Amino acid sequence: MGGTELPTQLLAVYLLLHLRYIGLVFSSPVFTSAMSPTPFRYLFVVMLTACSVGIIKTEAIPMLYFDEVIFLAALCLRELMIGVALGFVSALPLYALRVAGEQIGTTMGFSMAQVMDPTTQSESSLLGQLHFYVAMWLYFRWNGHLLMVQAVIESLKLVPPGQVSLFPSGDMQLGVWLQSLFTLGIRIVVPFYCALVLSDVGLGFLARTVPQMNIFVVGLPVKVLLGFMVLAAVLPLAMDLVYTRFEHWIEVALSVIRVWRAQ
Repeated sequence: MGGTELPTQLLAVYLLLHLRYIGLVFSSPVFTSAMSPTPFRYLFVVMLTACSVGIIKTEAIPMLYFDEVIFLAALCLRELMIGVALGFVSALPLYALRVAGEQIGTTMGFSMAQVMDPTTQSESSLLGQLHFYVAMWLYFRWNGHLLMVQAVIESLKLVPPGQVSLFPSGDMQLGVWLQSLFTLGIRIVVPFYCALVLSDVGLGFLARTVPQMNIFVVGLPVKVLLGFMVLAAVLPLAMDLVYTRFEHWIEVALSVIRVWRAQ
């Protein structure tokens, strides 16, 4: 299709970039809040695509692929998977804080206090939601959403659209991603574990020395009070720890999608 008209070429470029943005916006927790309607998110994708489509050179996409349905499906699925990979991997600090909040709530005795999360329309821990919302506020405060859009622009240089490479050509390092998720979460949870273990030791000593005291009635408010005191001290430090990871994991996401580069 060497004689393809210019509007058709622009439409093909717009389609591929549009699918990459769809994968990003509909997979990243930064944009997938149930409080924002799906049509609004889609219009946001349309706006991002319209602002970025001029970066791609139309002649860089072989229009021959658009003659075959199989090649077209492979191109579209590849662009969608690249966007999903960018959305998931770059949001690792947000997932880590949610996991840490769930573990802290369980340790403090809030595991039964499950409330509806308006962002996911599912029940989750109070402290898990607290950590996630604070992280989301800081994410927007530190322009993390702009960094994610910039990552899509950079991905157009690393992995140009229009290359038929459906399956990744290397290791996506998903094991390293999960390991880093739990490692970051555990680093946030460790102070709570240490403080509450010491409180359990103290309550056990108190139960042995004062057997008349109902230790189960005293223990719950003591652990809750101690947990909130540790939370007030640790949460700012946890946010500083996560802040240093935002740009790092966006860079990791860009390195992950290189496996879709056509050989």
